[in-house]
Amino acid sequence: MNQPQPRRRSGLYLRAAVGGVLAALAGLAAGGVAAAVLGTSQTPVVAIGSAFIDRVPPWLKDLAISLFGTHDKTALKTGILIVLLALAAVGGILAVRRYWAGAAVVVILAGVAVIAATTRPDAGQTGFVPSFVAGITALIILRLFSQRLSGLLKFPDDGVSRRGFLQLSAGVALGSVAVAALGNVVGGRRSAVTDARAALKLPLPPSLNPPAGVQAAGATPWATPNADFYRIDTALSVPLIKPADWKLRIHGMVEREIELTFDDLLKRNVVHKWVTLTCVSNEVGGDLIGNALWSGVLLKDLLTEAGPSSDADAIQSTSKDGFTAGTPLSTLLDDRESMLAFAMNGQPLPVEHGFPVRIVVPGLYGYVSATKWLTDIEVTRFDQFQAYWTPRGWSELGPIKLSSRIDVPRSKASAGSVTVAGVAWDQHVGVSKVEVRVDGGPWQQATLATDASIDTWRQWHWNWDAPRGNHVLQVRAFDAKGNPQIESQAAPAPNGSTGLHSVDIKVG
Repeated sequence: MNQPQPRRRSGLYLRAAVGGVLAALAGLAAGGVAAAVLGTSQTPVVAIGSAFIDRVPPWLKDLAISLFGTHDKTALKTGILIVLLALAAVGGILAVRRYWAGAAVVVILAGVAVIAATTRPDAGQTGFVPSFVAGITALIILRLFSQRLSGLLKFPDDGVSRRGFLQLSAGVALGSVAVAALGNVVGGRRSAVTDARAALKLPLPPSLNPPAGVQAAGATPWATPNADFYRIDTALSVPLIKPADWKLRIHGMVEREIELTFDDLLKRNVVHKWVTLTCVSNEVGGDLIGNALWSGVLLKDLLTEAGPSSDADAIQSTSKDGFTAGTPLSTLLDDRESMLAFAMNGQPLPVEHGFPVRIVVPGLYGYVSATKWLTDIEVTRFDQFQAYWTPRGWSELGPIKLSSRIDVPRSKASAGSVTVAGVAWDQHVGVSKVEVRVDGGPWQQATLATDASIDTWRQWHWNWDAPRGNHVLQVRAFDAKGNPQIESQAAPAPNGSTGLHSVDIKVG
C-alpha cells in the first residue's frame, strides 16, 4: 500500500527531474555571481565549453562552422547547457530514493567544470571558484528537493509534500532569476569596457569612402560593416579589457624588450589600410571573409625597434584568453604593412573583434596571424614552439589561397540580361583576371572593379544573356602573375580549401 502506483510514480519522477534541473539552474546562477565578484569569465558553462574547444579535433570544428557559421559558440553553449540540465534531471530522479546517488551526479558535473577551469590559461588562481560555488549550491538545493519528495515516495497522496514541492520550486526558480540578475549587475565589466570604448578619441582615416565598385543589386559591398564581419575564434567568453589596463610586451629573441600601453601606441605613427581577412575554415564560395579599413601601428616599426635576432623566424602572439598564433617573422618585416590594429572602419575595434588591440597581417589566414585581444609577442623560432592550431592538425604556415565567389544570382533569375557578380581574392599577391562560364562552356572574361590594393578582394561582374531553363554558373580567378586558381576540390584542413565555386540557377 505504501508503494506509489505507476502513474503516480511517473509523476513523482517528473517532479524529481524538475527538482534536479532547478538545482542545477540555481547552481549556475550562483556560479555566475561568483564569477562576477571575482572578475573572471570562467562560469561553469564557459569553463566546460572552453576546455571542449581546446580539445576538439579539426574535423569537428569544421563541421560546427559549416552547420552554424559564426553562431558556433552560441550552439556550443546551448548544447552544453542542455546536456548539463539533462544530467541534472537524472540526478534529481536518483536523489529521490538515494540522495548520495543524485549528489554524485552533481559532484561529477561540478568536478568536470572545476578541472576545466583550472586548465584555462586565463583562469588565474580563482578561475575554479565559480564552478565550485555552483556545485555546492546545487547540492544544497538538490537535498531540499529530495527531502520534499521523499514523503511522496511513501505517501503519494500527501498534500503537504505536494505543496511543499511547489513552494520550493517557485522559490528556487524566482531566487535563481534574482541571483542571475544580481550577477549581471555585479559583473558590470562589459558595460565599463563599452563605456571606455565609446570614450576613445582615435586618429581618423583621411576618408572612409570605398573605391568605386560593382553596383549590381545584391553584390557584395566593398567594405564589410563591422556588425556583419565574420567572427571565428576560440573565445567562448569574450575577453574584456579596458584600454587603460592594456599592456603589450614584445620580448624573446630581441636586443631589447619593449612594453607598450595603449597611450604609448597612440603616440606612434598611425596608418590606415584596407585589408581583406579570410578564415582558413572558409569553404569554397563561403562567407568567412570580410574587407575593412584598419587603423593602427606598423608591426615592422616595433619589431625593428626591438631588434630581432638573425636566427629568429617567427613570432608567437598571445591573446588575453590564452590563444596563440605563430606568424612568420618575414611577413611582419616586409612591405605588406602588418599592424597592431585598434580601429576598424573608422571606429574603435568592436569587443568581439579584439578590442582594444589585435594583429592584422595581409595575406595570411587568421589562425596563424589575426590574434585578437593581444597581450604578448615573443620573437622566436618555429622549431621552439607550437601555436594553438598546429598540434590540432593545421599547417604551421597559412598563406591565403587564390579564390573567387559568385554572389549574384544565387538561385533564380529572369530571362534576358542578368548581371553576374562576386568577389575574388589573393591577398598580398593580387587578382589580375576573373572568368565565368555557363554550363561548362567556354570561359568568358568578367569586368574587374578598381584595384585598390593587392591586399584586398576585387569585385567583378559579367553581363549574361540568360536563356530560360536550369543552368550552372562557375567562376575562376587568376593571380597577378597570371596563374589560375586551383580547380581540384580540397577541404579547409589543413591549409585552406580549393576548388571552383559553382551555383545552380533557374532562369524563368
